[in-house]
Amino acid sequence: MRRGKGTLARREQRLAYGLLLPTFLLVFSIVMLPLIANFWISVKPITLADLRPPTLIVKEQLRGNIEQAGDSAKIQYRFRNSSIKYPLTSVEFSDNLPNGLFIKNLDPLCSVFDETQKQKNLLVCDLGKLDPKGRGKIEIEIQANSLFPNLKKVLLNSVPVTKFETYNVLTSLDFTVKNFKKVFSATEFWDVLKVSFYYTVFGTAGALLFGVFAALILQKSFPGRPIVRGLMLFPYVAPVIAVAFSWIVLLDPFSGALNAMLIQMDVVSTPINFFGQRTIEIEIFGFSFGFPLALTMVILFEVWRYFPLSFLFILARMQSIPSDIYEAAEIDGASPIQQFWFLSLPFIAGILAILFLLRFIWTFNKFDDIFLLTGGNAGTRTLTVSVYEQAFAISNLGAGAAVAVVIFVLLLFFASIFIRLSPKDTG
Repeated sequence: MRRGKGTLARREQRLAYGLLLPTFLLVFSIVMLPLIANFWISVKPITLADLRPPTLIVKEQLRGNIEQAGDSAKIQYRFRNSSIKYPLTSVEFSDNLPNGLFIKNLDPLCSVFDETQKQKNLLVCDLGKLDPKGRGKIEIEIQANSLFPNLKKVLLNSVPVTKFETYNVLTSLDFTVKNFKKVFSATEFWDVLKVSFYYTVFGTAGALLFGVFAALILQKSFPGRPIVRGLMLFPYVAPVIAVAFSWIVLLDPFSGALNAMLIQMDVVSTPINFFGQRTIEIEIFGFSFGFPLALTMVILFEVWRYFPLSFLFILARMQSIPSDIYEAAEIDGASPIQQFWFLSLPFIAGILAILFLLRFIWTFNKFDDIFLLTGGNAGTRTLTVSVYEQAFAISNLGAGAAVAVVIFVLLLFFASIFIRLSPKDTG
């Protein structure tokens, strides 16, 4: 009896695994395959042009016209190597010629199968080796033995078949660490890394602080609270290109409303290029220092755009706290600050930890905001912008993938440490 139940349980287990297998494979292909491909490309000396493998391109043209028997013409084959780096070897192409054509003059590189091979009209041209960017042409003179009113159309319907061997850097087993050496040896790498952490830490912390502040304001009911809550969600739900353009127009040094207001109020004498000026000199108590203006503005945009997400989660958690706890605290004489510190904060500590981890990862991977606002200029270049510049601006796809691997390793290290040290939710 026990054995029978065990057999039935194993069968049910195998059935469950079989039903889950397609879902598992789908998730694996969506999540893991791009990651594996990125690691693969990072150890390859590959450029953007290498994504298109070398190939032989053959174009067929008819020189002249054949309409009746006895007419002569030429078939011209123009060929070229599409690659500018790698040669093609064992190159040949073949083409089926229409029946009724007589070859008067055949190129030495080409041959036609005879009747014994039962492929009388099969033209084969052996080109041997074709250097990078190599090209050439072959002409074959033909004569008609019968009527050919649509020979050009017939030739166009016959596409030459190509054969060749070549080196494909993407699928080869040749690996290199030059991409990582280039990344870490670059003079600006550590500056970019510092900017990335500065942008991520302050952007994440600012979004959480503003989210907590907004949740405290909207925790208690008041007239018009649903409208205010909806307005607070606008920065997050609005298209990023629309809000980024609005900020650029608002802070424009020539026609921006903010600069015009500051000049009219005699706060500044000349317009400030908020997104184009790397630093601005600030003097406090006789000490002057360079303040990172453009980077700070990008961080403020990050905080303004993404605090609504933190606000929604924190507000939902705070509204689940029993109200009698606050009533008892008020009777005992606890101030609002004490109520938040000793009552609200322990309840929302868990959700704050989760939000910090998610927002840290998302902000560290953020590209579109910085690219739209500054393009990575004026001291706002982060690792994600470096990935784009390496892979697409200078076509060094391997170096771009190497930077992406560095980002992945850093985030994995941070996430593992943070998960170990993060506080647990008390509720």
